Amino acid sequence: MTEQIPPGMDNPYYPFSPIDRRPPLAWPKGNRIAFWVMLAIEYWELQAPPGSHKDSRFVGEYGSYDPDYRTWTQREYGNRVGIFRVLDVLDRYGIKATVALNSAAAKRYPHLVEQCRRRDYEFIGHGSHATRMLTGRMNEEEERAAIRDALDTLGRTTGKRPRGWHGQDFGESLRTPRLLAEAGLDFVADWPNDDQPYAMTMNRPFVSLPVQPEWDDVQLLWLRRVETSRYPAIVGDAFDALHAEGGRVFCLALHPWLIGMAHRVRYLDEALKRIAGKSEVWQATASDIVDAFSAASG
Repeated sequence: MTEQIPPGMDNPYYPFSPIDRRPPLAWPKGNRIAFWVMLAIEYWELQAPPGSHKDSRFVGEYGSYDPDYRTWTQREYGNRVGIFRVLDVLDRYGIKATVALNSAAAKRYPHLVEQCRRRDYEFIGHGSHATRMLTGRMNEEEERAAIRDALDTLGRTTGKRPRGWHGQDFGESLRTPRLLAEAGLDFVADWPNDDQPYAMTMNRPFVSLPVQPEWDDVQLLWLRRVETSRYPAIVGDAFDALHAEGGRVFCLALHPWLIGMAHRVRYLDEALKRIAGKSEVWQATASDIVDAFSAASG
């Protein structure tokens, strides 16, 4: 007879907890929903070193090129041009973003770091390069060093050590959450399994702040090839549903090399205009949301 599998998840980091057994979260000032924007600033290498790993979905359709000038220059467009269109739109709606920042980008683009600092954006760890994911192929010391080096670099270049982490292309190994907690971080934004933050099972307080890749611009427009003109309706419909449910979190993930293109940025403006039309919305940084959740959870 097959051994009975106990109820719950197949990992040690959190228990199974269906949302119908949890009350809606109470956000500051009675707001119904917490809304945060995660802005990715990344550096894509022209030639990544041997042994590094990048998300194969971005090159698998056309094959792999070496050197890959097409992808490199496309990503560079986001840091040279697209980012400024995105910043203008975020300014228009008074949004204080959370920046998922590669450490290599932090060193290469001090002007972009300064633009974000002037706006009082939050910075969170995002690995070193867009071409170097954390994976289970790394040993523990390699992964620990990669996390430490990224956080140390962001501390030096931004003036403040990050409190959170979003893995490059959601890259993790089985030990990543533990290593992030051991590095002194307060939260990880890699697990899209909920619409509320939740405490992870660690030796110290550590929170999973959910992201929702269903309306991440890269997932939606680039990988799934959804028509860009549908973007405002998809984002708006999702936001309306979570707003109606109450006590939820809504994360809008943006990549300047994609949504900052001249023919796409208007649709970001339309999506944010629809969100701005809703009342009882708390626009916050990732750390603000984690702190509010932690305070409410006791």
